[in-house]
Amino acid sequence: MRGLAPFQALLLAAVTGAAALALWFWPERVADWLVAVAAFAFLAVALWRVLLILVSAAPPPESPSPPVWPRYTILAALYDEAEIVGQLIERLSRIDYPSDRLQGLLVLEAHDHETIAAALAAPRPDWLDILVTPPGKPQTKPRALNFALTQATGELLTVYDAEDAPDSQQLREAAARFAADQGGRLACLQAPLRVRPPAKDASRFMGRQFAAEYASLFETTLPGMARLGLPFPLGGTSNHFRVEVLRAVGGWDAWNVTEDADLGFRLWSGGWTLGVLARPTWEMPPEGLPHWLPQRTRWLKGYLQTWGVHTRRPWPLGWRGGLALVMTVGAGLVSAAIHGLTLAWVAAAVLVSAMAGLPPETPVLALCVLVLGAASAWLSCAIGARRAGAPYGAADMIQAPAYWALLSLAFVHAAWRLVLEPFAWDKTPHRRDAPSDTESPVASSAEANDVLDATAPLRLSAGHAAAPQPVA
Repeated sequence: MRGLAPFQALLLAAVTGAAALALWFWPERVADWLVAVAAFAFLAVALWRVLLILVSAAPPPESPSPPVWPRYTILAALYDEAEIVGQLIERLSRIDYPSDRLQGLLVLEAHDHETIAAALAAPRPDWLDILVTPPGKPQTKPRALNFALTQATGELLTVYDAEDAPDSQQLREAAARFAADQGGRLACLQAPLRVRPPAKDASRFMGRQFAAEYASLFETTLPGMARLGLPFPLGGTSNHFRVEVLRAVGGWDAWNVTEDADLGFRLWSGGWTLGVLARPTWEMPPEGLPHWLPQRTRWLKGYLQTWGVHTRRPWPLGWRGGLALVMTVGAGLVSAAIHGLTLAWVAAAVLVSAMAGLPPETPVLALCVLVLGAASAWLSCAIGARRAGAPYGAADMIQAPAYWALLSLAFVHAAWRLVLEPFAWDKTPHRRDAPSDTESPVASSAEANDVLDATAPLRLSAGHAAAPQPVA
């Protein structure tokens, strides 16, 4: 793992020196300055949310169908997904796009015999093949996607996850948007991710808060940033690319555990633009805290990696790209770090004051900014949930601070894991939505062991892939 770049070291030294001088010459005023800086930051984020809500109101533009549909590659990198791979194949089979213009690859790990067996046993359309990734390091989703990119034959490419249920018309919308891009600078389109209602035995609190959080991100934040012509961190699924551009920027960073967030800013640094789609992809929320915490830890660890990479040499981003990086990745990290502390501070102030029989001695500025920040977050979730058709009411708003506080727990885990296991990938387990009586039996493990001798529709690699290097 790399250390600080010269620019980062210089900036850190400047901030540390300024703080030391302030403590030495004006110790009695440092606390007031910190409160003022924090208040300004909270106010900026709150106004940013409101701006994105306003500019995201217009739906994405509709484009006419191209005279010839471009060839499209669909990638789904799977690991330990034997239970759900059949369901994914069923859903991919419903995609409405000319079958002779489709190439689909289920990208599986060579040692994941159970998933290979399940994929072999499931009926698949003629355009959907199995691609086995050769052994190598790091064992991550972006490494598997990079290998699959070498086999892609489409002009356009999209990525789906194991639990996804994409809108059947999503590829047609994306292809039409790319064809209508007269400047040819549009590199990626992000489809909105929406959360399906969780199963009855799943965490109602976690599922509803997760759905509202997704709605805020994919229905207000990303559309708003796209309207403003700014880059943004991509979602890990349902992003649609021009293949030539994706190859030109080197594909995904195999060492970044949120390769999607990193790629959005790398595309922008290369002079390309991003957009959003209207047709969604549906997902299931993580099943309670035991599944949510590792997933969120990985996301925040990847945000830390992305922040570290793009602040080494931030000038290719320009001021607009830098602003977008600060207001998405930077603000997300800071918010996750302080949510728990802020909630604890408010609770302690109220309890101590109640026990003393006195009103809380809270700075008026801090209290106003805190309320404004929470209100803007609630508003973004409420409007996003309405657009996504997700439930979000007064009870959800009251419970939201508890969910936000859990982000601080995940942030602590992420920072610790970044030091000890920077490239470890925390896998989120998935379950099939509902059992099907028409499911095909799963092939035996012995059958899966013979995949290297299998023929079409199985596409296999030869030899070992060289370990990719981190993207700088």
